[in-house]
Amino acid sequence: MPSKSLSLTVKMVSAVIGLTVVAVGFLVGVWVVLYGVLSFFDVASASSLAAGITVLTIVTVGYLEYRQIDTIERVADAQRVDREAEPALYELVTRIATQLDIPVPTIALSERRAPEALVVGFRPGNIHLVLSRGTVNTLDGTAELEAVIAHELAHVKNRDAMVMTILSLPVILANGLGSRLADVENPGWAAIVIVPLAFISTIVWVIGKAITARLSRVRERVADQVAAQITGSPAALATALKQLDQGISETPNRDLREASGISSLSILPLEPEELEKVMLGPEGNTEPSYWWLRTRLHQLERWLFRTHPPTDDRIEQLAAYERNQERRPASNIQS
Repeated sequence: MPSKSLSLTVKMVSAVIGLTVVAVGFLVGVWVVLYGVLSFFDVASASSLAAGITVLTIVTVGYLEYRQIDTIERVADAQRVDREAEPALYELVTRIATQLDIPVPTIALSERRAPEALVVGFRPGNIHLVLSRGTVNTLDGTAELEAVIAHELAHVKNRDAMVMTILSLPVILANGLGSRLADVENPGWAAIVIVPLAFISTIVWVIGKAITARLSRVRERVADQVAAQITGSPAALATALKQLDQGISETPNRDLREASGISSLSILPLEPEELEKVMLGPEGNTEPSYWWLRTRLHQLERWLFRTHPPTDDRIEQLAAYERNQERRPASNIQS
């Protein structure tokens, strides 16, 4: 599938360039605001001082944001298991890791019903594979579970966690700065700095998050391709995606909300497609205020910030890959 691979490469390069521009724009924007204020008060060496304050602000916000991030394993409420506890699963993971030439990850299982499957870790040598009982119970056979594990370990092979963490930096910084500015009460004269910085942070966050989501969608497709190649069965992954998607639709919204913290990392997004509508009033027949607007804003948000391609599109891509395999010898298959 050379044309598909080229298309995915172009999309990834475009996203990286876009995020680089956003990062530079964020730094320049913060500097311009600080420089303008310092110049207004006729502060000596306003340019250099603004640059120093910009760097100090960004470094401080970055440190505070990353320090507060809980381990995903804790968020997923997963417990580590070894070969003795899950011999079949351990053997399956070991075999796929060997095929991909990566270290065997630590395996952690959660008891949640939501179909979760993700890898956690910055470096291939320190990776945890997190699966829920909902995933293991939803998938019918070993082939489907193997395909899901191959997809997740393909992210490790491609160093997606490292790439996405680095490229998400401007989004994390903008969100951190914006949230801290929003917490300032009665800013007084400081509003001349806070208001424009908050505006810049919001713009950078929206644009950066949209580009990051696009890059995430591309990398999900790449992981699908690698998993299909490693297992030799695109159909198995397609079946697994279909079963997990059905499992998500059958999972209560309460359980999905509990798993929302790891949604962007899981093999499929864990948020409900539609907003949960709770009728109001003593008779329970009153629609929530501005419901039409809230539903449209929800749709816009999902369109902008969706981290995974639509499941039907992924299944169609895998079906095309399956047809492509059938037309040529297995030895000639390339991702």
